[in-house]
Formats: sequence, C-alpha cells, structure tokens
Amino acid sequence: MFERSQWVWMNGEVIPWSKATTHVSAHGLHYGTGVFEGIRCYATSTGPALFRVEEHLARFFASAEIHGIEIPFSSDRLTEAITRVIRENDFNSCYVRPIAYFGSGSLSLHPRDCAVEVVILAWPWADYLGAEGQRRGVSVTVSPWRKFESKMMPTTAKACGQYVNSVLAVTEAVNRGFAEAILLDGGGRIAEGSGENLFIVRNQELLTNDASHSILPGITRDSVLRIANDLGYSCKIKALSLQDLLSADEAFFTGTAVEVTPIRELDATPIGTHTPGPVTTEIQRAFCAATVGQDERYNQWLYPV
Repeated sequence: MFERSQWVWMNGEVIPWSKATTHVSAHGLHYGTGVFEGIRCYATSTGPALFRVEEHLARFFASAEIHGIEIPFSSDRLTEAITRVIRENDFNSCYVRPIAYFGSGSLSLHPRDCAVEVVILAWPWADYLGAEGQRRGVSVTVSPWRKFESKMMPTTAKACGQYVNSVLAVTEAVNRGFAEAILLDGGGRIAEGSGENLFIVRNQELLTNDASHSILPGITRDSVLRIANDLGYSCKIKALSLQDLLSADEAFFTGTAVEVTPIRELDATPIGTHTPGPVTTEIQRAFCAATVGQDERYNQWLYPV
C-alpha cells in the first residue's frame, strides 16, 4: 500500500519516503510511547479535502497531553504539513497518519531525555475491511482478549502502545477466519472492535455505547450520530450486551479506516436478515455523500487541500 508514497513530513521538513527513519533505540519503539491519528482525505468535485481534520488534530493533542508528550508544532502548522504531504505525493484521496513519539535519548522508562519526533505519512488506502465487506457486511467474532479499562490505561487517548491490545484481538480473529473482533470490557459488555466503534439498530433506533465502556470515542462515530439525527433516527447511548447485538435488526462499525461497514454475523449467527439493513444502508450512503461534498449540510467537515 506504500508503493505510491514518495514524500513524508518529518520534524518540519518534507523528505523522501526512504529517508524517513528513526533510530532503533527510540523510546517509542521499545515502550510504545507515542500517539497517532488516522485522517481520510477524499476526492471531491472541487479537489481533495480532509475530513474533520480539526477534530482529529484536537484529539491528537489531547492524547499527547494525557501521555505527557509535548508536540513542538501547532495544530495550524500540522494542518499545513498534512496538506503539503498530500500535494507533494499528488494524491486525490488517501489516508493520513500523523504520529508523535519519544525518540532516541534514553531507554529508562521515564522518557525525560528523549526528544519528541513528529511525522506525517500519507498513502492510498481503500476500504479497510474490503469493498465486499462494505457491500455485504462482515463476519465478526467475540475476542478472548478484553479491552483494557481507563484505570489501566487512558481509553480515550489514541496511543501507540495501547494498540497491542487491538493487534492481539484482530490477529486472533483473522486466524480463525473472521474479518474483525469484538472486544468486551471488564464487565463483559461490548466495548468496540479492534479499531472501530459499534452501532446497533433496533426498531429504527440507533444504540451505541460511550467512554464508560472503554471505547475510544470516534470522530466517525460522532459524525454518524449527527447524520442519523438529521435523517430523523433516534439515537440512544447505553451499555451494549452480546444479546443486544445478536437480537439486533442491524449492526455496523464506524471508524476512519472502516467508514461505515455493516456487520453480517457474529460467530456464525446472522445479525438481522444476514444482509445490510435499510437503516445501515441509508446512513452509509449519507456518510459517503458528506465525505465527498455532496451534502452541503456537512461542508464544514471538509478542509480543502
């Protein structure tokens, strides 16, 4: 997926992809001390545009603050850097990955002697769970791994080391033939997918959980709540059980990578009619229209490159 990427922004400079390296003694490599974001750039009729970049960067800085990482660039500077990387690579649509981490300086657990490295990558990335998954829905399984709780690590921060939890879950699920994993929280309630929030549809009402159930509150999740409300659907925030999912009329994932992806079955048990339902399909279409500038109500979400 990186074949077309030629340029990277690193610590204030645009450099060739092959030169964007960090030392093997980097603190972030050894201990996962870094934070990151995932941002989509979409091709619109007026040119490429970033989707909700302001909100993504706000979360980037919030995650960094939680983990004691002082990002040495402003949000405006990073926005300019993101747009420059996209232009330099001549992308119309792509996925953007800003990351900040403690570099080389010391391998003491406390990173006081390590400078903060800031990097922005961009590359073409199609549907995370595949075009077929977007169209027909995906098969998921309950992971034997539980989602960590906020008393263990801050669940509302998007931090590098925390994603080992997700890597374990999705790897185990894929090895058993599933597209994605569902992680439960410490109390046995549904938390989220390995990198997605979860929505259930029941009797034309949307149900989803919140940060009290160990989720990372997603920006796509927030977008879908707004879109669903504009479409006239009621949305309820509540704890979600596996029985809620199994008895749902429809279910879908949301996230920057997956966008809006239907869930077809859980551990071989069909969800609803075993096909994407009408509510999911309507929200999926409305979200796609918003991301490419076809719905003026959401034009404020788009930042032109």
